[in-house]
Amino acid sequence: MAPPPPPPASGDDDDIMGTYADAITLLMAFFVLFFSISKVDLDVMDEVAKGMSSAIAKETKETKQETMSENLTEIIASEGADEVVTVGTDAQGSITLELNSGAFFKPGSAELQDQAIPVLKQMFEEIASPIYSQFNLKIEGHTDDDPINSPKFPSNWELSGGRASTVIRYFEAAGETGDDKIASNRMQATGYAHTQPKVPNRDLTGEPIPANQMANRRIIIRVSRQPIYNKVNIPKFRRPEKPDTDPKSKDAKK
Repeated sequence: MAPPPPPPASGDDDDIMGTYADAITLLMAFFVLFFSISKVDLDVMDEVAKGMSSAIAKETKETKQETMSENLTEIIASEGADEVVTVGTDAQGSITLELNSGAFFKPGSAELQDQAIPVLKQMFEEIASPIYSQFNLKIEGHTDDDPINSPKFPSNWELSGGRASTVIRYFEAAGETGDDKIASNRMQATGYAHTQPKVPNRDLTGEPIPANQMANRRIIIRVSRQPIYNKVNIPKFRRPEKPDTDPKSKDAKK
């Protein structure tokens, strides 16, 4: 009696099945994670999708936030503003655009310099793109510690808040003349005056450090998916229907 034939040698099929099993496991883990949390962090979801893309397709998928950051960096360089605008990220993962106040605003004023308009216009056109409609903007105004006292700005609080508001008002106005816009409830203006300096305004003897004071006069635009407002849900109710007591109406139905 002839011996049984030897089992076929394992080939590429095993590798394919292993890859397929890994992909299915990743998908199952993703959906378990998705349904186990009550509030979805869209930035985290982007990172999860990026990781899954890398594991399954063996390639890295760029997130919207990364795309926006790269595009803004290119825009600032093309406008020749890379010495007065810095693109980065903060501890919460937001894109940060730090604008030198001296280059964007007239001294002691919340009025924009002429050279600031083209840069802000290009920023607006990028951020207002429909693909970024879930991103929100927090705009902060910062000053140095030199006091100001003018009819319009009695203190640095008003000046810092006024400059942040000017940027928002520019973005709103830009949206009125084009197809894309940034909804007002996606933006927030805050004035911090001199309370959050990057570097010390003065030396140990109390003398001002002009270079540091210049660095502290800035506007910071933070772009992220973090919510900045709560949508108001108006309670709804239904009134009970009143019985039809009109005899004519009853006759008509007959």
